[in-house]
Amino acid sequence: MAIDKHAGVTAFTHHLTGWLRRLMPPGPRLDRLTADLEASFADRPEPLTAARCRAVEARAQRHTRHLELHFDAGATAEPDTRSHGWPAVDPEQVRARAAGVREVRRLPDGTFALTLDTLDPVQYAGPYLQAAFALARGAGRLVVDLRGNGGGDPGTLALVAEHLLGDDAQALSEVIYRDRRRQWWTRARPAGSALTQDLVVLVSSHTYSSAEALAYHLQARGRAVIVGETTRGAADHVTPVRLTGQVVGLLPEATVIDAVTGTNWEGSGVRPDVACAAEKAWDVALALPVRDRTPATGR
Repeated sequence: MAIDKHAGVTAFTHHLTGWLRRLMPPGPRLDRLTADLEASFADRPEPLTAARCRAVEARAQRHTRHLELHFDAGATAEPDTRSHGWPAVDPEQVRARAAGVREVRRLPDGTFALTLDTLDPVQYAGPYLQAAFALARGAGRLVVDLRGNGGGDPGTLALVAEHLLGDDAQALSEVIYRDRRRQWWTRARPAGSALTQDLVVLVSSHTYSSAEALAYHLQARGRAVIVGETTRGAADHVTPVRLTGQVVGLLPEATVIDAVTGTNWEGSGVRPDVACAAEKAWDVALALPVRDRTPATGR
């Protein structure tokens, strides 16, 4: 699947669609995506540039919001011939950012507030999240801020959901790859240990990928009130591929299906229950009525 570094837009697009057919589950969606790309960029011999790369990306995102193309004119690395998956995360970098747990607060009215900016790998993020949720015991209500969260590890998503969805194990989603399927569940918790207070989740147009999944799963199960802006609408699982010396793509390799709704948020985003500008979401959330200020667990 080699491509000459001086190849034009048409050759690059043909190379990209070859990778998409190699990675994505077969079906009408893949067929529409590849047909649209090949028809839109036929007879385009001009060299690939950052602007032309963005045009290809924008066309692809009509079908898969998570497909990204990153162009670096000065890069010289060899293109990939196979998918290597995501590189390992540096544990020290995770610790430096406290696994995305940017802020944990208890407000004067008894509200527990967690700002979570990423979903780092669960083996590193787990201790930070466990500590954060320990501070939620006895709170009158819970607010989880995902407005700046760009997603990450589905395992960390499941860990957060485990604290919020009840003591029993629950199916979250099925992820459909080209050659396999994987189910994601929460784990069963000790009786009475899950948090049951009223829950508000803040989202914005910057909430992305697995962070959208977390908001969607909680909303679909009637567990949370979602406040803010419609999210970006990226439901696919993606993998990095160096397509050319200058272009790294984040390419879809799997489709997520929620276990309750039988569908997902691809293209549409997670729509808030209470819509408002992202910068006003905190004030709006705190103005919502609380059904019961005495938490059922965590006394």
